[in-house]
Amino acid sequence: MFMQVLSQLLGGFGETVKVFILTLVFSIPLGLVVCFGSMSRFSPLRCLTRTFVWIIRGSPLMLQLIIVFYGPGLLFGLPAMSRFNATILAFSINYACYFSEIYRGGIESIPQGQYEAGQVLGMTKGQIFFKVVLLQVIKRITAPMSNEIITLVKDTSLARIIGIYEIIWAGESFIKKGLIWPLFFTGVFYLVFSGALTILFGYLEKKLDYFRS
Repeated sequence: MFMQVLSQLLGGFGETVKVFILTLVFSIPLGLVVCFGSMSRFSPLRCLTRTFVWIIRGSPLMLQLIIVFYGPGLLFGLPAMSRFNATILAFSINYACYFSEIYRGGIESIPQGQYEAGQVLGMTKGQIFFKVVLLQVIKRITAPMSNEIITLVKDTSLARIIGIYEIIWAGESFIKKGLIWPLFFTGVFYLVFSGALTILFGYLEKKLDYFRS
């Protein structure tokens, strides 16, 4: 029985990992695009972007999942996308908005004097950003980014709301057979996954210590 439980949990964990990785692949660069929109000097774009971020951050991810999956068909009569694609789209948009605010905070925390010093040295705006600002921003956002990414590990369990067979669903399926320990055992997977990420981000923070200001 233990091997049967382990096999099913590993299958569900595989889906969890796929949702986690693909969300990061899309949301990390998308968050930068959203960040630049929210920092734009063009007022309509800045207001529109910040309003969108406010809506996404202020509403539950579970609601966003339901809207992304069912909304196009019910509202516009469009063919429904696959459950997995809807999950990745909803998660990516949600986390891109959170990441964008972390990026914005990191960029705006750099003293203006560093930009001015770069200009005095004859550097272009691109050179100032990539050679002077970027690594300092990475150092400053590592801790809040790691917190959001670890939160994502746990949020992947919400994918079950639209029928994604992730690890919680796999563990819960054994309740019908009179077994509840497989559901508790799923916590071990989350703890190990989160622990590995914590160690990784701790290592990165130490590597970036020379950027202390």
